[in-house]
Amino acid sequence: MTNPVPALGGRRAWTVWTVAFAVYFVAVFHRSSLAVAGIEATERFGLSAAQLATFTMLQLLVYALMQIPVGLLVDRFGPRAVMLLGTILLTGAQAAFALAESYGAAVAARVFVGIGDALTFICVLRLVSRWFPPRQVPLMTQLTGTLGQAGSLAAAVPMSIALRELGWTTTYLTAASVGILLIAGIVFVVRDAPTDRRLVGPPLSLSVVRRSLVASWAHPGTRLGFWMHFTTQFSATTLALLWGYPFFVQGEGLSSAQAGTLLTFMVVAIMYAGPLLGVLVGRHPWHRSSLVLVIVWSIVVVWTVVLAWPGTAPIWLLLILTQVVGIGGPASMIGFDLARTSNPTERLASATGIINQAGFLASLILVVLIGLILDWRTPGSSTDYTPEAFRWAMSAQYLLLGVGLTQIWRWRRRARRVIDRAALEAGVTG
Repeated sequence: MTNPVPALGGRRAWTVWTVAFAVYFVAVFHRSSLAVAGIEATERFGLSAAQLATFTMLQLLVYALMQIPVGLLVDRFGPRAVMLLGTILLTGAQAAFALAESYGAAVAARVFVGIGDALTFICVLRLVSRWFPPRQVPLMTQLTGTLGQAGSLAAAVPMSIALRELGWTTTYLTAASVGILLIAGIVFVVRDAPTDRRLVGPPLSLSVVRRSLVASWAHPGTRLGFWMHFTTQFSATTLALLWGYPFFVQGEGLSSAQAGTLLTFMVVAIMYAGPLLGVLVGRHPWHRSSLVLVIVWSIVVVWTVVLAWPGTAPIWLLLILTQVVGIGGPASMIGFDLARTSNPTERLASATGIINQAGFLASLILVVLIGLILDWRTPGSSTDYTPEAFRWAMSAQYLLLGVGLTQIWRWRRRARRVIDRAALEAGVTG
């Protein structure tokens, strides 16, 4: 007598997701923990502004470059094992960062924070796809990504208070110690699937890796997801990562408090838009690319109005900008749903990794372009950038938006042809 297959969803699925989500939430917390420690880091390691910025840029670059290797590892060893490795790395790296006394040691620790961070998100998405019914997967994906970003908000106030009251070493060691509880949770609670504690794929070799990546990339659905992620995410990421505050203060003449409030409202947009988009995608999967196109064109229109406004833009218009751009963050995760429906289970994680690097690479390109254009339009070596310089710099987005929109339109037509052909063949053979 065979055991019945456990139903998808239910209490056990939510328990597994809660532990996996906690891992991702803490990873985002560690990723963002340096944001409120800039002054302390400058004093502890004797840093220049450029060296301080290196922490963030290097960590983001490592995260982007790790996405495909992580996807391959998840396909090979299963999400539970890879998530456990990531949590161990994060815990050790954050502890090493707490004890570091030189710039080189601190940079090395943050690189491993980036690696550990990269080992979490794809694992959670794989668990979601195995534990929840297909129609519920888009909503759970959005909840994971959206609520996970609250880890950056959770890092702000507690870390700033702890740094002031407890000092550098104690604060970061305390943050690292949370990883011990997460490791226990992964070991005792998380399973790769309802039917198996651990699911592994075929051994990795150069030929297997090449076939997996080539097959994933060859499917028009994966390419459509890649360009959707590329086009929707970079505007919000660039504002949140580096250039939002200077743009609002120097480019639009706002106070520091007003700039901070606008950036907070952008996070609010990400929080409410994620679940809404998840519900829409679950109910109307055929219109996923149409939804993304509407969002991207909204970003184009609002940025155009802001940059073309005579003088500085009014605060209400900038508030609208934060909402429209913020929605682009969760819109990027619609690309993961394309990976899920376009690839077999054995290469789902590698396809997700291909897509997940797109938006981060676009963000890095835009961050660099904005800096180069600001320096070009600003005389001498001054960092007192003018509103005109920011208009030129922020217009660099149109290059990436144009490329992204063209590619979305191109690959959506090809993806739909493949889906139509598969449906026709299924009808004939069925």
